[in-house]
Amino acid sequence: MAEQTTFTDADRNDGVEPDMVDQNAAPASEATGAGVVPMNMIQALNSAIDVKMAEDANVLSFGEDAGYFGGVFRVTDKLQQKHGLTRSFDAPISECGIVAAAIGMGAYGLRPVVEIQFADYIYPAYDQIVSEAAKMRYRSGGQFTSPITVRSPYGGGIFGGQTHSQSPESLFTHIAGLKVVIPSNPYDAKGLLTAAIEDDDPVVFFEPKRLYNGPFDGWHEKPVSPWKAQDLAQVPTGKYVEPIGKARVMREGNDVTILAYGTMVWVALAGAEHAGVDAEVIDLRSLVPLDIEAIEASVKKTGRCVIVHEAPKTSGFGGELSALVQERCFYSLEAPIARVTGWDTPYPHAFEWEYFPGPQRVADALKSVMTGGR
Repeated sequence: MAEQTTFTDADRNDGVEPDMVDQNAAPASEATGAGVVPMNMIQALNSAIDVKMAEDANVLSFGEDAGYFGGVFRVTDKLQQKHGLTRSFDAPISECGIVAAAIGMGAYGLRPVVEIQFADYIYPAYDQIVSEAAKMRYRSGGQFTSPITVRSPYGGGIFGGQTHSQSPESLFTHIAGLKVVIPSNPYDAKGLLTAAIEDDDPVVFFEPKRLYNGPFDGWHEKPVSPWKAQDLAQVPTGKYVEPIGKARVMREGNDVTILAYGTMVWVALAGAEHAGVDAEVIDLRSLVPLDIEAIEASVKKTGRCVIVHEAPKTSGFGGELSALVQERCFYSLEAPIARVTGWDTPYPHAFEWEYFPGPQRVADALKSVMTGGR
């Protein structure tokens, strides 16, 4: 029998695996200098993780292809080179295992930021998120928490079909103990991800992948617009925090309130412009906790409400929003609440724009509620 060999420090530094960055050779983590620069959403998310990893040695990042390669969308690009193998690394193709490992790390005091490559792949991890992460604080009587952030690109508009386009947010908003956050622009993406990493309880952080490189408004025939021209793409390079649970009014108006999140925020803005309606567009930013006060104030002012999301209509988060608006604003409503959503079918390969809720469907809903009908 051949003698067993030991993997030594010399082996780690002999250059046999040039595609791996050795921990001993990694530069010390350094916080990014202050300043404001244009960023797309990928860069803003990367900056949030980078700044927190430099600030707090307990923060680490891992997932499928999220180490050396930097993630399929490059959100974790160069984190391994900057912070070393033990803090930015690749994981096996096991979403359940990725989240389970993160929960254990969190119980021991670390703050893992894990990447689920697509939200369509998050279902194998659902049991760990629901049964372990969300229940950790309650089950242990506050002795343990689960300070983990589960990042995942979600949504359509990229011709990903049923396996790369799903919007499963309502499966997580239903679970007590979880926070669910969905940004719509680079500035919020960095500030909200920073808040999620610092949160002592689990946060499911869905990233609208159709917005990674520009503010897509649903008019798919037009050229893609870059982020750099947008005010909300001017992102501080240092640390800042956007509070979870606070909505942002993207457009003030007096005639109808549009509730949206993720990509649908920009579709809602385009739909309001197309319809010529004085709509107030509210970007929810976080679904749990929900800024119900901002919603209530707006609907009581306008008297009408349209809800927009990509997920299928049945049991989508729009149903919860509709119920809350009806409960709190019933006597202020001048028309039935309308929902513009994806259809109750798997996301199709061949009919992307028939499924994707576009500005024309939003405009039609706005005109309908303005006349008091459905």
